[in-house]
This record gives sequence, structure tokens and C-alpha cells, in this order.
Amino acid sequence: MIKIDLITGFLGSGKTTFIKKYAKHLMDKGHHIGILENDFGAINVDMMLLQELMGDYCDLEMISGGCDKETHRRRFRTKLIAMAMSGYDRIIVEPSGIYDIDEFFDVLHDEPLDQWYEVGSVIAIVDAQIPDKLSKEADYLLASEAADAGRIILSHTDEASPEQAKAAVKHINRALKQIQCRRHFDENNAGEVLMKSTMQLTKEDMDALMTCGYVSEDFQKMDIGDDEGFKSLFFMNMDISREQLARAAAVLMNDKEIEKKCGHIYRIKGFIQEADGSWLQINAIHGQTTVEPAASGQSVIIVIGEHLDEESIRRELNGSNRQ
Repeated sequence: MIKIDLITGFLGSGKTTFIKKYAKHLMDKGHHIGILENDFGAINVDMMLLQELMGDYCDLEMISGGCDKETHRRRFRTKLIAMAMSGYDRIIVEPSGIYDIDEFFDVLHDEPLDQWYEVGSVIAIVDAQIPDKLSKEADYLLASEAADAGRIILSHTDEASPEQAKAAVKHINRALKQIQCRRHFDENNAGEVLMKSTMQLTKEDMDALMTCGYVSEDFQKMDIGDDEGFKSLFFMNMDISREQLARAAAVLMNDKEIEKKCGHIYRIKGFIQEADGSWLQINAIHGQTTVEPAASGQSVIIVIGEHLDEESIRRELNGSNRQ
């Protein structure tokens, strides 16, 4: 049977960075792998960031976004049926940061997928610098992704203090309790929580992650699909420079007065094209904004968060051009 791994992670936690290293480790061991970008968004920036992995031992697939949950689930199932015929040893599924984990398990129990696939590892990536206070909906997403994980990786620990890392684990446990899940993580047990940034992970760590499995836990479900909650906004063909984009991202992510107008933003990502035709990619989370060269791209800036006001955010992005 084909092993299938699920790599979850709250917005900005570093899923894609981890998948790059995990996929390379699998290929170095001779595995032929497929990476399935399973995102509700109409434009998949993360897939563009993984293009460098493509080759004889790695293929990238995606599910077209812009559809309702039921349609998305049918497309997920259809894509897995097609991928089962392609001779993969292992498939990695990267969902969006806003994802119902039950969809993954439910689809794999459907015929004929239950005869072709077996769950390998479910790995949850959590930022060691996760804010102490999140909305009820955000805490639910955090907890639901951790509940069934075989292992949690506490990312960005090289940028966090030991106190912040411990507080992040306590936050996970608090969020699990809120959804009436009995799971509890021990910060001192590396078999449950790996406190290393992606770049610090060794080959031995990666081997252990390949076989960490998953846990089947029950918890109280929450509907977070309404338009007033989490959403992704797409800003196409913005005429904005590298400096202007970095400045706008910093304001949108960190200015409390701007947040009152624009909503709470968790992540800004995307690409812009320079005058010479080269591409830059942006990745902004709270406290950190990077803008760096990219081999290719698509002219789009994606803003992800809660209770977002599209026109206010557009004004802030356009306003940065006038400064």
C-alpha cells in the first residue's frame, strides 16, 4: 500500500519549509513521492514555492480551489485515485492552514482508497512564538491539528526563548482542553514534541518522523466556515516595489490601529515582479517579513486572517506607493 502523510500547521508556522526538507529526505532514500497541495484557495502560492523539488523522484499536484467544501472533498478523492495509479511510494498532503482534519481520514476510508492507501505520519507544525492569545476559532484550528498528530514540531525555536517554547506547548494543551480532547503533550518528551527549527532537524529526526504515525482522538467540532471568520484575499497585479511591499506588510501585520480597520492578519504571502522581469516572493508573519528572489512566480499578494476588510487592506497596499 502507498503511505500517505499529512503535514498540518497553523498559518505561518512553516509547513512548506518543512515539506521541502522532508521531501528531499525521502528522495535521498530512493522514494518516488508525490506532493499534493490540498488548498481551498483559488491560487496556490505554496505549490510555486515547491517547484524546485520537481524531478524524476518527485511530482507536484494540486486541487483546484475556489469551490465549496463538498466539491473540494470530491476533488481530493478523485485526485488520490489518479495518484494511486502513478507508482508513488509515498504521498505528502499539505492542506491549507484552515483545514478540517477529518476530511483527510474520512476520504481515506472510502472505497477504493482504503485498499490502496495507509496513513503514514501525521505531523503538526506549530510556531514556537505563537501568540498567547488567539481567537476561539484560531485556538480550535490549533487544537484540531495537534489532536491526531503523531508528532508536533515546534518550529522557529532558534528564534524563540525557552520560555516561549514552553508557553507554546502549554497553549496547545489549553486549546485541546477547550475542545474537550483528552490529548496532552509533554514538553520534555521529544517523542511527542520536537523542539527544533526545520534547519536543525537531523537525518535521525527525519527517519523518526517518517514512522511517527498518528493518534485517533475525539474532540468537540466547531464550524468555522462562515464568511465573517477566516478567509484569504487575493490582490492581483499590484504595482508595488519591494520596499513598498515590505513596509505595507509590516504595517498591516503589526499596527493595532490598522488592525481595527483591516482585520486580524496572520500571514501575507505572494509574489511581485521587478522591472527587469525577475520575481520576488514575500512571506510575512507577525514580527518577521522576508522579501527574497524567486525563480518564478505569479503576480499576486495573498492576505490571510480573520474578519478581513478587503477594501481597507487594498487602500493600505496602494497607500504604500505614495510614501
